[in-house]
Amino acid sequence: MSVEQQEAGAVVRSDFGHLPMLAAATDSRMATMSAEESTEPTLSIEDFLAQMPQGMGGLNEKLGIELKEISAERVVATMPVEGNTQPYGLLHGGASIALAETLGSVGSAIHAHPDRFSVGVDINATHHRSATSGVVTGVATAIHLGRTSASYDVVISDERGKRVCTSRITCALLPAERFTS
Repeated sequence: MSVEQQEAGAVVRSDFGHLPMLAAATDSRMATMSAEESTEPTLSIEDFLAQMPQGMGGLNEKLGIELKEISAERVVATMPVEGNTQPYGLLHGGASIALAETLGSVGSAIHAHPDRFSVGVDINATHHRSATSGVVTGVATAIHLGRTSASYDVVISDERGKRVCTSRITCALLPAERFTS
């Protein structure tokens, strides 16, 4: 990744050059990455979210989820524990699942764009340990990027790197025209 990209923060790696609405936003941010990394155009998270009808969406904003890295292959985000706890002061399992669904949905939306939209059809989670403070980090890694579906393994860890939750999400990739008529 170039110094300019590192200083600018996280980026999304995908082929948005053929999309008029996204291409204009990326003209000033396009760069070629080093040989070790992808040579696909880049788009900032800010520009990506600007293309979404409701940005991060109300629930993600209430939970304090912040995207750090986005691509079809890998999505990373953080979420504070404070404000997302159940009555015993532990991170709420539903908050972990909402974080996992956000990560898988973002990755599959990037994979599906521009001719398909992604919709979640299955998610499961195993809660391994509790978190009572700080920030958790979710990392979604693509396990299947197909024509009609995309699936991700999601690992949520605490600030010590201890696994809090493991999740798997599958999204159906539906024709965009079903949503634009």
